[in-house]
Amino acid sequence: MAKRFTDAQIKGLKPTNQRTILFEDGGRGFGLRIEPSGRKSFFLEYRFGEAEERRNRVLTIGKYPTVSLTEARSIASQSLSQVEQDIDPATQKLTKKIADRNALTVGDLVDEYIEKWAKVKKKERSWKEDERLLNKDILPAFGRKKAKDIRRRDIVLLLDGIVERGATITANRVLAVTRKMFNFAVGRDIIDASPCVQIPAPSKENRRERYLSEDEIKVFWEKLDDTKMSQEIRLALKFLLITGQRKNEVLSAEWNEFDLKSKWWTIPSVKSKNQLTHRVPLTSISMEILNELKKITGQYQFLFASPVGHTKKNPERKVGMYPILGSAVDRALRNNLTNNLKTKQTNIFNLDHFTPHDLRRTVASMITKSGVDRLVLKKILNHADRDVTAVYDRYEYDKEKQVAMLAWDRGLKKILATQKKTEPKTVLPKKRKREKSKKVLPNNKIGEDSDTMTYEEYLKLHNLRDFTKKK
Repeated sequence: MAKRFTDAQIKGLKPTNQRTILFEDGGRGFGLRIEPSGRKSFFLEYRFGEAEERRNRVLTIGKYPTVSLTEARSIASQSLSQVEQDIDPATQKLTKKIADRNALTVGDLVDEYIEKWAKVKKKERSWKEDERLLNKDILPAFGRKKAKDIRRRDIVLLLDGIVERGATITANRVLAVTRKMFNFAVGRDIIDASPCVQIPAPSKENRRERYLSEDEIKVFWEKLDDTKMSQEIRLALKFLLITGQRKNEVLSAEWNEFDLKSKWWTIPSVKSKNQLTHRVPLTSISMEILNELKKITGQYQFLFASPVGHTKKNPERKVGMYPILGSAVDRALRNNLTNNLKTKQTNIFNLDHFTPHDLRRTVASMITKSGVDRLVLKKILNHADRDVTAVYDRYEYDKEKQVAMLAWDRGLKKILATQKKTEPKTVLPKKRKREKSKKVLPNNKIGEDSDTMTYEEYLKLHNLRDFTKKK
């Protein structure tokens, strides 16, 4: 054959019963091996070492046609340049091969990120959500691939797939946790650069402003009993609407956090979003819910204990061992707010879509409507206060919170007591006379007999000042 290899000539070479070795240009150096099986591969034969220890070495370049003839020549040329610089290309290749073999897979990186960063830096509910997203979308796509081999294009195509299945917000969340994970990998020198750099969020998230009107609150409350939900989830949704607290704080609530005698719920700092202990006053309706829950979950640790027992993944699991998952509550509400012909599911409430978090926004709106000061509302919701002066404000606002929640308790009772709208009546009802007398609270406690006392009157009675109003 000609001295220089050509693709046509290489393709035409037939295997024999023994390995065939051919060199280009008629001498040692760049060559081609043909195995009896028909496999063809390029190699480079060279001499390396000090004069007395100089010996022949062989570098396998790659299989043809996976490695093209042009690529093979280029690798051979680069390798000979390394020899001239006293670098053994075969040793270099072996080192790289070992490094590649030992390089972390994405699956390994996920484990390390969760154990070494997420569990250390985040609260349990937060790192578990990271773990859920990574297990659901990242591991199936990249789990066995080397972390260093993931490219920006890989991430973009994955996010496109999530958006195409209609989960646009999930795509944003997956990008966020994936970016954190790869930044973690860069910081630990696992990879050189993150593949998530300059990838924009797949979808724009508009700020939600959904909250329930008084009519919607009444319908929601009354129709809950008609839904295909467990009693625990029904009561959880009611408790969210009564207390206005965060979904995860409600679902993870334990019986030992409640003082039913003094009517206080103390959320420990490890569970609150701002890592501050938070006291929530309990009203008459919330006490009714708690008394009902006592009959169902009183023997368990959690108020909203999961009725799920052992599973394949967790055979040691027992009924009541864990609280109900937030995703389960979300799904239950969503299913009962959806018309689905396939599953014959109907929108039982006949209301526009809303989420459990919208119930918290509803409470905030209703309390504000009753005239409660925004500072007190902030204390009820346990929002973080970034004001510098807040660092020095250690007043608990317990009394103000009690008055505000009692106002919401009265308001909710009034909403639930209203009659459904019927055909217009020809005779107007008589106007109710305004009550002149007012009940007065005992000096040191707030009870359900405070129905007619306003927030301002309570402040005056107890010699309290509204710190948010300018003099």
